[in-house]
Amino acid sequence: MNDNNEQIKKDLEETSSKEKMLKGSAWMTAGSIFSRILGAIYIIPWATWFGVNYLQANALFTKGYTVYALFLMLSTAGIPSAVGKQVAHYNSLNEYGIGRRLFKRSLGVMMFLGIISAMILWFIAPLISQGDAAVIPVYRSLAVTLLLIPVMSLTRGFFQGYFDMAPFAISQLVEQVARIVYMLAATYLITQVLHGSYQSAVVQSTFAAFIGAVGGLLVLLWHYWRKRPTMNYLLAHSNNKLEVSDKRLIKEILYQSIPFIIIGSTTTLYNLFDQFSFPTIMSFVTDYSTKEINALYALFAGNANKLIMITISVAAAMADTAIPLLSQAVTKNDNEEVSAALLDSVELFFFVMLPCSFGMAAVSRPLYVLFYPYDYTGIFVLAFSSYIALALGLFMVLAALLQGIYENTIAIKFAVIGMIVKVIIQFPLTAFLHVYGPLAATGIGMTVSNVLIFRYLYFKYNLNINKLQKNTNMMMLFSLFMFIVVLVISFALGKVTNTYSKFQSTIVLIIGAGIGGYIYAFLSLKARLADDILGARANFLRRILRIK
Repeated sequence: MNDNNEQIKKDLEETSSKEKMLKGSAWMTAGSIFSRILGAIYIIPWATWFGVNYLQANALFTKGYTVYALFLMLSTAGIPSAVGKQVAHYNSLNEYGIGRRLFKRSLGVMMFLGIISAMILWFIAPLISQGDAAVIPVYRSLAVTLLLIPVMSLTRGFFQGYFDMAPFAISQLVEQVARIVYMLAATYLITQVLHGSYQSAVVQSTFAAFIGAVGGLLVLLWHYWRKRPTMNYLLAHSNNKLEVSDKRLIKEILYQSIPFIIIGSTTTLYNLFDQFSFPTIMSFVTDYSTKEINALYALFAGNANKLIMITISVAAAMADTAIPLLSQAVTKNDNEEVSAALLDSVELFFFVMLPCSFGMAAVSRPLYVLFYPYDYTGIFVLAFSSYIALALGLFMVLAALLQGIYENTIAIKFAVIGMIVKVIIQFPLTAFLHVYGPLAATGIGMTVSNVLIFRYLYFKYNLNINKLQKNTNMMMLFSLFMFIVVLVISFALGKVTNTYSKFQSTIVLIIGAGIGGYIYAFLSLKARLADDILGARANFLRRILRIK
């Protein structure tokens, strides 16, 4: 037993905040990216099996998930992220017992919220269907998932508070795999074997979220059981001097969760506003049929959104990692560490997201054709959405940073201002730009929030942005150079390949993405930019790529 405790003690040796952030971001990024990639790859057979009904099916699917996402935020009530934040806070004080008790008390709250949210969505489904009877069973198939998601999310938040992102990432991946396997099997059976309606196939596709939740929750329970020795060791060696009542713990969590609800719901509210306003605006300014408007809605809210979420998931992963680290630094009253962590988070975001966004825009044609049936408008919508992803991702990171330093009121204020801007400019932009209008309005609204948040952080913590500005300029330069090269390659290969062929588009995509990725990595490593961002890991990459 003593040997086991010694090993646990060795494994728990403290590392720097930047190392924790990089390690956590690596796990979260890997899990999020693989999960998002799987969530995009399934589209290839899924779209094929729906045939001519694909855009209508995808519009129905997207409408269901947009409303479900809002209920998901309400059912979790921001508590998982708040628990992660507070567990990190108490752990930094060596009060592991309080963090453990906080998790157990929160379980009952989450179960209650899950049941209530599931019942509400089930019963109001007809009221929010906008007269479309087909969407009612879609809403109800997603309602049952709300029974499990809150508990699963809470457990992920608990591990996050220990800076242990592996269970979070692995459960996320298993959840996605289980969901997709059921989704594809059910869709194939209904559309190809039984020749049923596309509406029935969509209902089973959304019910797949419940199957995925079961898989993800089982993985988390296994990790919790496996890590009990380490957690029990920490519990046994806690100070146990701080007395916090259960009532105060729940009060703290509910107080901390409110900003997470509002901030976490921001992108969902943007999407929900698009869902209910886009058809109305387009019906008013055009003579398009309902079917044509649904098809356009599917292009930007469904097709493009699924692909840009692959890159945005990187930002979400960074945000999840940053919150407990900043909470720990604030608890220690270390303003220097807070300032450094803020700049490191923003710098890491731009290092990853700039090449991802520009690269996706450059290969938008082969990328779109790989996943969806060829659509001229859809390709340009995807390219435009790739740039908007920068604003969306940056908002996720900056809002998370504000929450991590307990500036919750400011985070809410700036998020609301951005949303108001979005609402004001939605009609004129949609009337003028049609399918691009909601995307442009989202980009502008998010940018307003981003500018206000960064300005606040700059003056509040006296951030030294000289290094950030220098490195960001280099990242932008390298990304633009990569973008031009990849765009030329994609255009040239497009002239000698069949633009409608998924196989040939895959070849073009692999060549373009491969060359683009190498160019950015080479320039970043050669200029020693990667060393500032990744530290010692840059040398490892330099050896692999044989760059001196």
